[in-house]
Amino acid sequence: MFITNNYETITFEVKEGIGHLTINREKKLNALNSTVLSELKTLLNHLIEEDKGQTVKGVLVTGAGEKAFIAGADIAQMQDMNVEEAREFGALGQEVTLLFERLPMPVIACVNGFALGGGCEMAMACDFIYATETAVFGQPEVKLGLIPGFGGTQRLSKVVGRNRAKEIIYTGRNVKAEEALRIGLAVKLFASKDEMIAGALKTFSFMTTNSPNAIKISKQVMNGGNDLTVEKGLGLELDQFAAVFSSEDMKEGTKAFVEKRAPNFTGN
Repeated sequence: MFITNNYETITFEVKEGIGHLTINREKKLNALNSTVLSELKTLLNHLIEEDKGQTVKGVLVTGAGEKAFIAGADIAQMQDMNVEEAREFGALGQEVTLLFERLPMPVIACVNGFALGGGCEMAMACDFIYATETAVFGQPEVKLGLIPGFGGTQRLSKVVGRNRAKEIIYTGRNVKAEEALRIGLAVKLFASKDEMIAGALKTFSFMTTNSPNAIKISKQVMNGGNDLTVEKGLGLELDQFAAVFSSEDMKEGTKAFVEKRAPNFTGN
C-alpha cells in the first residue's frame, strides 16, 4: 500500500495497484476551489509524467462522505471574480478535466450524492461513471447567471446527445440516478457507496488482467476520435491498430492465446 498525504483538499492512496482519489472537503460538499483544482493538476500530472501507469493501473475517483461526489464549483470563491480571474479559474478547471482524459490508465468516477456543475463535469471527464441510487447530476449554472465552465457544454452533449444536453443545461434541473442510467450518463447503479466502490474495484480486477498498453491506446484512440468524422477516426484507429503489432504485450498476448495459457503483460 502506498499513501500520499501531501495535499490539503484531496487524498490519494494506492491499494493493490488502484489509486483511490478522494475530493476531501466534506464540510463544503467537496466543492471545487482553486486549491482543489491545483492539487488535482499536480497529482494528475505526476501520474501522467512520472508514474506512467507503472504503479497505478487504474484510478477510482470519489468524494468524501455520503452527501456529495462534488457539489459544484465553490460559489463563495467565484462570486467576486472579475473577467480575467474567471478565465483563469475556468482554464484551470478545464485543464484538470483534460488531464483526467490523458491519464494512461482507466478512470472510474464513483458518484455518491450530488455531482452538480463542476462535479458533473469532472465525472464526465473520467472514462465512465458508476453511481449510487441516490446520486444527483446536473448543470445548474444558469440558475446563477452562469454557464458551465469546465467542459459541460461540450462533454454533456457527447454523452447524452445535443438536444437532451441543451434541455438539461437550459433548465438547470437535477438528473436523478435512474435517469442518468437511462440516458447513458451513468453506466451502473449501486445501493450504497460501499457497494459502488466494491463494484468499481471488481471492474478494475477484470481490466488489470488485460494489456495495460492496449487499454491506454484504446483510450487515446477513442478520446482522440471523439471530434473526428468516422472516416478520420477509422484512420486513427488503423494507425494505432498496426502500431500495437510492435508491442511486447501484443506478442505475449497472441502467444499466450495460441499456447492456451494466461498472458503475462508488462504494459510495453
